[in-house]
Amino acid sequence: MDQTSKSKASKESRMGVGIAIGVGFGTAIGVALNNIPIGIALGVAVGAAIGTSLDQKSKRGDTTNSE
Repeated sequence: MDQTSKSKASKESRMGVGIAIGVGFGTAIGVALNNIPIGIALGVAVGAAIGTSLDQKSKRGDTTNSE
C-alpha cells in the first residue's frame, strides 16, 4: 500500500462500521426481548457511539505516527 492510500484510508470515517456492529447486536437483543424495533434502535445508538470512538482512536493514532 503506497503512502497516499494509507493516508486516505486513515481519514475515512469508521461510523458505518460502528453502526453495522451495533445493528447486529441490537437485532440480537431485539429478538431475545421479542421487540426487534427497540433492539435495532438501541443498536444504532450504541453503534454510533462505537463509530465515534473508533474515529477518535484513529485520529489520535494519526497524530502520533506523523511525528
